[in-house]
Amino acid sequence: MSGNQQDRVLERVERILGRIEALIGPGSVTPDWKATAWRWRRRRGGGELQAVTHPHRIRLAELRNIDEQKTELERNTRQFICGLPANNALLWGSRGTGKSSLVKALLAEYHDRGLRLIEVEPHDLVDLTDIVELVRGREERFIVFCDDLSFEADDASYKALKAVLDGSVAGPAENVLIYATSNRRHLLPEYRRENLETRIVDGEIHHGEAVEEKISLSERFGLWLSFYPFSQDDYLDICHAWLRELGITVLDEEVRVEALRYALSRGSRSGRVAWQFARDWAGRKGLEQGKKGDAPLQGERPL
Repeated sequence: MSGNQQDRVLERVERILGRIEALIGPGSVTPDWKATAWRWRRRRGGGELQAVTHPHRIRLAELRNIDEQKTELERNTRQFICGLPANNALLWGSRGTGKSSLVKALLAEYHDRGLRLIEVEPHDLVDLTDIVELVRGREERFIVFCDDLSFEADDASYKALKAVLDGSVAGPAENVLIYATSNRRHLLPEYRRENLETRIVDGEIHHGEAVEEKISLSERFGLWLSFYPFSQDDYLDICHAWLRELGITVLDEEVRVEALRYALSRGSRSGRVAWQFARDWAGRKGLEQGKKGDAPLQGERPL
């Protein structure tokens, strides 16, 4: 066989191997266990834990006006890292009130005590059993974090989450907890027609099957934490705290008026909006003072 013929054969073999790899997916990739946080990334034929090289460094002290929720989730997390019984947690309520930031702050606070975080997109929860088995038996304590969780009634990942929380044949991994955030208390859409199935028997309320099914999922989380919209005073307090973090010390009536105007334009008085206002205001003041060429502002810790 001539050299040209050999080259053509090798090219064909490489193309065939490429097609086979595309069909069966890449080989197993060992996670970087030196990391403190990972994202689950699906690949054709499987998935892998992709290390997060620069996780958000949010301090618990920076999260204001959610003290009760902070205390409860931190206590549950300390039980978990101490090897004591602890519950899966559902953080639900108004958007931008610090639900996901609270989970990230716990990682920053306790990573040196073995706490680790695995972020999983809601549509990837079908792989939840595989993720749990991947970390089962390791000495670290893993929080599987799913942000902005909600399902449609026929969503396959809904059943996967339900099985891992309470209903699988395999026993739960003692080094894994699930922390989820959602705007929905019961994670599934609720329709008015479903309430028509509710009936009263001997003075007791009995929900219809559709409502019971939705309640059954959220009830598998042993810890529920509710987050409510901030009052005007709470919102301004958060604005001022972030402005001080960004080096703004003059907090006068002008700041108050602009902060409220900013919230009105966004239609929300949330912690996220307060953070965005603080960045906008600090940036504008920096330009006015001729600081455009200076080092960037600190405090990259969005809610």
